[in-house]
Amino acid sequence: MDALSEILNSVKLDGAVFYNVELTAPWGVRSPSSRELATFLRKATKHVIMYHLVTQGQARCEVEDSTHRLDLIPGDIVVFPHGDAHVLSNGCPTCIMDNAKQLKEVFAQGMDLAHYGGGGDATLIVCGYMECDREFSKMFLGGLPPIFKVNIRQDKSGQWLENSIKFSAKEARTNRAGSDAVLTRLSEALFAETMRRYMAELPEEQTGWLAGARDPWVGGALAHIHRAPEQRWTIASLAQEVGMSRSVLAARFRHFMGEPPMTYLSRWRLQLGARKLTSTSHSVARISDEVGYESEAAFNRAFKREFGLPPARFRKSAKSQNSSRGPGGGISKSPDSLKSRPNVGI
Repeated sequence: MDALSEILNSVKLDGAVFYNVELTAPWGVRSPSSRELATFLRKATKHVIMYHLVTQGQARCEVEDSTHRLDLIPGDIVVFPHGDAHVLSNGCPTCIMDNAKQLKEVFAQGMDLAHYGGGGDATLIVCGYMECDREFSKMFLGGLPPIFKVNIRQDKSGQWLENSIKFSAKEARTNRAGSDAVLTRLSEALFAETMRRYMAELPEEQTGWLAGARDPWVGGALAHIHRAPEQRWTIASLAQEVGMSRSVLAARFRHFMGEPPMTYLSRWRLQLGARKLTSTSHSVARISDEVGYESEAAFNRAFKREFGLPPARFRKSAKSQNSSRGPGGGISKSPDSLKSRPNVGI
């Protein structure tokens, strides 16, 4: 399995398609930051990655308080890897609707086609998000710009994916059994396809995780690390696996990733350990062995350096934070008390 597939499996991305809207020019809508959305969804410990798929018409997207902007056409999917608030628009709207103040209405709408705007040319957009652990997202998404886009209408596989999402969105509007589950899987597939296409289009001089994953040798090393982090890897064994000398692999890995292979491996093991501490009842000794440490003491020392707390206290603190938030879970898609609310934008 390639490095991108390994990381997508290991970070355990969860996706959702949550909104389907027709906007008629002129219109302008502000989408909230990922932290605002995560708080609303009661997923404050998660990093939320928002995206929009344009299926008809055009739009301009601008990241709030920055100079980053993109023009969008049908088939474009625009992604905000760091969760920045942004504005989508077409024409010259007299006001910008702030959806941070109307998230209940947006989610209550479900996949019913919402309508907003001035009555001119129509733009159709399907909106979704992906969520993953915050610390994992830093490793995976580091080096990416605040906003990027790819077009999925360039070949038959992308066209199939777009058509499947549009069809499933219509199915979800009829509340057919299993439609939400289908949309969830399609959302995850769409995100994976977007990252694959974006990685392929990166310029040769690009560095960062995706650029490293694309490199045959660094990508091979990353795939081995993520496939079997518990293995007793050395720079020599990694170099042998990818067919390169130790010195060349070390230099190439540092060029793309900004750190040596063994440093990356150590950080990844600790991230896995932190997740196991908060998601399982396994003992610290068992977790240290599962993530590749030779002893519990070595794991404790490394973990405290990385997170500022020893593993046992980290687990206790995480449980305390989770219990203080009360029962988790998102907002119901169509609570009866919200069904009469007006349609709104993205």
